[in-house]
Formats: sequence, C-alpha cells, structure tokens
Amino acid sequence: MFASQRHRRDCAQKQQELGYKRRTLPPIYTEPLTDDDQKILALSLSQVVSECNAHTISPEAVLHAYGKRTLIAQDATNCLSDIMIRQAESRPPTREGPLAGVVVSIKDCIDVAGCDTTLGFSSRTGKPVKSSAPLVRLLQDAGALIHVKTTVPTGLLSFETASDVFGETLNPYNPAFSPGASTGGGAALVAYQGAIVEVGTDIGGSTRFPAAYCGVYSVKSSVGRFPAHGCISCMEGQEASPTVTSPIARTLDDLREFWERIVEMQPWLYDHSCVPLPWRPVDFVLSGRKPRWGVIWSDGIIPPSPACLRALHETVDSLRRAGHDVVDFSPPSTLEGIKAGFQLLFGDGGVALHAARSPGETMNDAQRTTQLLLSLPLWTKKFLAFMYRLLSRPKGRNDVWAALIEALHPKTVAEEREQIVAREAFKAAWHQAWQEQGVDFVLIVPHAIPPVPRGGIGTATLVSASYCFLFNVLDYCAGVVPVTYVDQDLDRLPANFKQSHEYQNMNDIARGVYSLYEPRAMHGLPVAVQVVGQRLEEEKVLAGMAEVERAMWDAGRGFVARKF
Repeated sequence: MFASQRHRRDCAQKQQELGYKRRTLPPIYTEPLTDDDQKILALSLSQVVSECNAHTISPEAVLHAYGKRTLIAQDATNCLSDIMIRQAESRPPTREGPLAGVVVSIKDCIDVAGCDTTLGFSSRTGKPVKSSAPLVRLLQDAGALIHVKTTVPTGLLSFETASDVFGETLNPYNPAFSPGASTGGGAALVAYQGAIVEVGTDIGGSTRFPAAYCGVYSVKSSVGRFPAHGCISCMEGQEASPTVTSPIARTLDDLREFWERIVEMQPWLYDHSCVPLPWRPVDFVLSGRKPRWGVIWSDGIIPPSPACLRALHETVDSLRRAGHDVVDFSPPSTLEGIKAGFQLLFGDGGVALHAARSPGETMNDAQRTTQLLLSLPLWTKKFLAFMYRLLSRPKGRNDVWAALIEALHPKTVAEEREQIVAREAFKAAWHQAWQEQGVDFVLIVPHAIPPVPRGGIGTATLVSASYCFLFNVLDYCAGVVPVTYVDQDLDRLPANFKQSHEYQNMNDIARGVYSLYEPRAMHGLPVAVQVVGQRLEEEKVLAGMAEVERAMWDAGRGFVARKF
C-alpha cells in the first residue's frame, strides 16, 4: 500500500513540476501569435538557418514563436514531459551553426543534463541526469534550440502514448485516437508546429507509427548512422534489436535537411557508436534514372485494411503514371523474422521491461498480455499452441499465433544464440531476395490500420507492429510518407465482411485488429506508406520518399497536412 502511495506521489510531483515550469515562463510565451511569429513559423528549416546566419531574424524570435505553438500543442494533445525553454534561453545564441535557430524537441528517453529520463516510469522521476547524450551536445554545438522533452508510454512498448506519470497524449487530428508510440508526444508536437524537428527513438516502429498516425515524416536509421548513446531503452543491454535514434519532421524537406546537417557535423566525433560515414547525396531527378519499386501488399500476418490498402494502391498508381517500374516483391516469411525478433527482444522473460515498474503502476494491455505469455510454464504454452492448431477452422488459420505463443519464453544463453543465428539467416534470405528481384526500394504499409483508437492497444497487440518491426530485425532504413486521409465512403469494409472468405481465414490477431477498424469514426485521419531501403541507405530512402511525394502531387493526390 505504501509503495502504491509513493507511486501516486511521484506522479503528482512530476505533474506539479511541469505545471510550475510552465507557469513561470516569461509572459511572452502566453501572448497571442503575432504576424512576425507567423512569418517565422512559415519558414522551412533551411530558411530559418539562413535567416539566423544572415542576422535577419534572431534565434530568440524563433524560440518565442515555436514556444507559443508548443503551449498550444500541450493544451490540445498533452505532449510534453518536460519544459526546457528557460535553459534554451540561457544558452548564448548561436547564429552561425548549421542548425542555428532550429527548434528541436527531444523524446523523454534521451538524456538531457538536469532533466529526468523517465521512460514513463514514476520510479525514474525526480532523478535528473548529470550529463547529456552526445546527440544533445551535437545539436547544441550546431546552434539548435532544445526547448522541451516529449511524452512516452510506460516502458515505451505500445501503440498509445499513455502513462500514470504524464497522462494520455492525444492524436492532433482526432482526440479519440492515439498519436502512436512511443514517440507519440513528439509526433503530436511536430504536427502542431511546436517544433521543427523531434528527435525520437525506434525499436519496433516507435518513430514510424507516430509519424504515420500524425501525418508527418520520419526515417528510421540503421544502427550506427545516427547518434544513439545516451538514448535510454527499457531493455538496456539488449543488442539483438537495438534502439536507433531517428528524427521526425513536419515536411520532407525539413527531414532531409536535418539528416544531412547532422551527418555533416560528423557525429562519430561525438558518439563512439556512430559509423564514420559522410553524407552521400542521392537525386534521381538529376541522375535521370527512375528507381525500381517492389511492393509488398501484405505481410502474411495481418492484411492491410481498405484505407491502408487504398493508400498503397494510389501510391503505386501514381509512381507508374510517373514512369517508375513497380513490381510485386516476394519476401521471405515475415513470421520467421518477427518470431526471431520477439524472442530476442523478450529473451529475459520481460524482466528488464518491468524492473522499473512501481507497485500500482499501470501496465498497458499489450504489455500485460505479453508478460502473461512470458510467465506461463513452457508446457502450458505448448499445450495452448497445440489447441490453437487443433481447434482453429479452417485448419492452419491460427498457426501464426500458435507459433508465437510457444516461442515466447525466457531464453538460456545457448537458446538466444540460436535465435541470433535464425535472425542472421533471415537477413541473408532477405538480402538474396532483394538482389534477385533487383529493386531499389520496397513499398509497404507501416500498419494494417490507420491510427488505433484510444484503449485499443490490447486488442491490436504488439504483434501487429510486424510491418514496422520487420525492418528493425533486418536493420534496414525505412521512411514514412503521409499520402492520404481515411475516407468513410471509399474505405468501408465490404458488406457482410465477417461472412467473407477473407475474414474466415484471418488469424485471431488480424481479427482483433480489424475489430478496431471503423472508417466512419476514422474519417479524416492521415494514412501513410513506408519506403524501405537497405542498410545504411538513409540518403537513398529520403530520395525515394521525395519520388513518392512528387509522383503523388503530379497525379493530383498530394498530401496537404492539416493546420491546427
């Protein structure tokens, strides 16, 4: 009982601290946006830097404009975990750096000196870290203005950004839906134009889901390309599917500019974990070559919903109209990859994930289900898997779920090494498929449905992250491009869908996900596609994303982000 009281006390103190920091901000941040503020907010990242370099605008003026938008975003979405505007003001203004005047928000799990790194756990509040992550130091040296930290779900693993510490973060487009996770606070803030760039992390889609759900852009890097030391995971020491640090931006141009400027700062001089790989520009327009695209229409686990499938079809049609060669891609079994990935991710039986959890602290339903499976005796899981295979009709319908149930158990060192061998074999099979089919990019949805409704994580389960998690297992670069919005008329399920052959053959995971799909309620929510390149091809993926965006605009389908 006393431990639960301490949990509630720690949560309340963190909320009070956040409220105090907001109340004691200079009055200018609560004033209405001025015409000059609006002009600053209309500038691209490169324009902000150019005007700061030329002394046309000051970094302080940029911070004032974005600080006002940040507080508006907080009121609408509850996206902040810490406010560092006073710290940003106290640093000597830098007008000459490659990111001079660029307002950057930082995900809660990245160390910033003097601030908590909570991961959404109350036990980690009130414990400010002493030193900043190398990435934070790089950003400050480049002239960036780091003004806030953004919310995360408890323990990071979720499709929803909610915790007892910070409460629930809402989708900017519709508060009844999730902004994604675990970089949900950052994506909501960027969509609200409260930051030019958010720096988040991705272990299984944690920047890509929020980008897709909030109608913004992100590229998940390969391990070692973006500074990641000091970016804390709920599974510290787990290297089988490492956390990578990746940015989110409101426009593709801003995302590309940020990526390039970070790499030009030679991040390997700041962070030992970075690969010393300079920026290698890729421009398909200048080269006169159209890239070849391979489309994966379904991952074989959860078929895309009508809205997500339409987004993929429209993207393919637009690329073909623009003269691109687009073919169907035949990948190795996704199940084999995510089965190895999940076993490596939870090889400790979930101990690390729950080590920081306080008595009485809320665990989301997906984490609870995963923990239950991990804790069951192996013989029980094998029996459950056997029964799933035996009783499911038609036969084989739940083989996916059965395979995952019996695979999720704590691993010995020898068993973990077996899974690493399996993962490497999966990577080799993918590499061979890529070479044999001769594509530049793979095009695929980031998730089977548009934004998940609040409270839907337990029904969706972590397994439905397969469309994103697959590329963490492979360590491939993957970018998210918003391309359309849910249309309640175009994206309806067929009449009598539950009696259809397609539904009857769906496994229980897919049926659960489809139970959340309500196009009428989802009308107007953004829908994205995922552009995938091979390892350490961040520049190429950004160029591929530009080709998608250009083709969509040329076909009269350009995505226009909503202004809030």
